[in-house]
Amino acid sequence: MNLKLLIDGIVRQTTILIAQLSTASGVRAPLAHVADQVFLDLAREIESQGIRRQVVADMFGLALRSYQKKMQRLAGSESERDRTLWEAVLELIEAETPTRQRAVERFKYDGERQVAAVLNDLVRSGLVYTSGAGNGAVYGLTSEAMRDSIQSRRDLESVAHIAWFKVFRGEALTRSELAAQMATDPKLLDEALEELFRSGRLAEREGKLASSNLALPLGAEHGWEAALLDHFRTVAVAIANKVRSSYFGSDSSDQYGGSTFTFTVVPGHPCERRVTDLLRKIRVDVQSLWDEVARHNEEHPPDQDKAVRVSFYLGQTLERSGDDDDTRR
Repeated sequence: MNLKLLIDGIVRQTTILIAQLSTASGVRAPLAHVADQVFLDLAREIESQGIRRQVVADMFGLALRSYQKKMQRLAGSESERDRTLWEAVLELIEAETPTRQRAVERFKYDGERQVAAVLNDLVRSGLVYTSGAGNGAVYGLTSEAMRDSIQSRRDLESVAHIAWFKVFRGEALTRSELAAQMATDPKLLDEALEELFRSGRLAEREGKLASSNLALPLGAEHGWEAALLDHFRTVAVAIANKVRSSYFGSDSSDQYGGSTFTFTVVPGHPCERRVTDLLRKIRVDVQSLWDEVARHNEEHPPDQDKAVRVSFYLGQTLERSGDDDDTRR
């Protein structure tokens, strides 16, 4: 198998996903940390698999000393929160309803052209309105922006669902591990944990966090971030398990792995409805089985040392002629 081609393809699809997430709903998410975070996490993961640092450094094309210095620098700044000019200008507008001149003066070290570009982008996105012209133009938040501004990304329910997901998946088992993994306000994380404790979704015993069964209702307004992360993680783990198994055909037991089927149909095709209804039909069947398993587990709590988690992933999307394939997959 050509692993380089596989890695290149996965990186390409992942960067497309990140690009779309970073600009979703008119919000411009900070990306300055992404390249460093990818390097840090990837290096740590490779080292955790027992690969010597000298070899890891060589895989990145670095001398050992340069690799060690870079790791120290990135680990030392890992707790710093990134902040974009776009976010800072939006916060200024929310606080002051400033003139264009005031915004330029406030961010003079970023340059007038950069500030003007951000102001124009905010207006085009519908988050901000402007009245007047030139340096005297006034900028303010629209009523929709007041509801859907940058603060919504720090919503308590969103943070709570991500924390619940990480504990359920065993990625973080203490408060400190959660804080290290989640780039959010520590006070907000504490509030999210208290909400999870009150609702019974999490419990804390002797400093260790434990999760109840993770369930995000279909159509829920909150928690979609955790749902998307769960989808992505499950697919990634399935691929990783297949690679580690050193067996790339179908598994005779069909207990791990995945399959993708692409149907080409036109309006009026005799199978059109059966194809487009696949997700709904399978989801109903799987939900019924999940409910049955959950009821049994409530009556007979499983031994966590012996339990096996089976993650079943299904997804469906429609691509029409003329769509950019890379952005739809």
